[in-house]
Amino acid sequence: MRTGISMKSLPTEPELARHAFDTDRLAAYLRAQVCDFRGALSVEPFAGGQSNPTYLITAGERRYVLRRKPSGVLLPAAHAVDREYYVMRALADSGVPVPRVYALCEDTSVVGTPFYVMEFIEGRVLWDPSLPGMTPAQRAAVYDELNRVIAALHGVDYRAAGLADFGKPGNYLTRQIERWTRQYRASETETIEAMERLIEWLPAHRPEGEETALVHGDYRIDNVIFHPSEPRILAVLDWELSTLGHPLVDFAYHCMTWRVSPEEFRGLKGHDLRALGIPQEDAYLAAYCRRTGRDVVPHWDYYLVFNMFRMAAILQGILARSRHGTAASADAAETGKRARLMAEAGWRQAKQLES
Repeated sequence: MRTGISMKSLPTEPELARHAFDTDRLAAYLRAQVCDFRGALSVEPFAGGQSNPTYLITAGERRYVLRRKPSGVLLPAAHAVDREYYVMRALADSGVPVPRVYALCEDTSVVGTPFYVMEFIEGRVLWDPSLPGMTPAQRAAVYDELNRVIAALHGVDYRAAGLADFGKPGNYLTRQIERWTRQYRASETETIEAMERLIEWLPAHRPEGEETALVHGDYRIDNVIFHPSEPRILAVLDWELSTLGHPLVDFAYHCMTWRVSPEEFRGLKGHDLRALGIPQEDAYLAAYCRRTGRDVVPHWDYYLVFNMFRMAAILQGILARSRHGTAASADAAETGKRARLMAEAGWRQAKQLES
């Protein structure tokens, strides 16, 4: 039985001030909407997330997590807390581990922006993909579990789960390239030459072939909660970018970790994976293929280039939010500056495909 979420890091006083709201109004709403919600309410913000402000809610002996849209001017279609709520509710009995969700509130008079409330899961968030402090066998088990869960997600019958209208089947890459180009342009703060090259290159080299599955959109080692002592995922978090899309594109996003350095964005590039006990990229991909019944993965390197472009656009959005004062994390400016590094990594990959 799950007991709660060990979210991403400890709260800070500046974040409490930046995201303050009327706790009495929130308490009244939760007592009306959440079964067995009672006792004096306290609210603490979690630091570390880059998108939607997230809070630990304590009432009596029970703990919950509240996740809401940021305040201020936001990019179109961003910060979709309602999508997170709906997809986690739909996956409750699917075999994909998700927190239980209790309520979605779209009334902005309660805390100032839409929000939802979910259970608090006690466990570990593993920030560093090299997993310092673990043995090689422990690292191998963690990565095998990550592989298992994303394969299970892509095997979900999204129609049976009530998610047939959660996205548009077909033309996924075309729509995604257009979407993230728009998002990047809307948050652009300076010219990044590598992004300009990728914006031209990606549509011109887009491969044929479509598949449709439920995709997470941001499946990373630090977006899951592991059991406190076992290599077992208790909850997959941060479903804001989930939709119906191409499962291999989603898996390639997850596998960017192998292609980028820690400096570019929390990557494994440069580490001695054999010594660490972490599988090589090709072995990790082969394990996913075994689990999903695939023989080959065409266009793999293109999918990786696309995802580096996409991550650069996401990081650029974080940088823009930091300058507008709507970022959820105090370190958003430093995180956002990695947009250039990620775009340059993507363009290097693209040039290798053409050589």
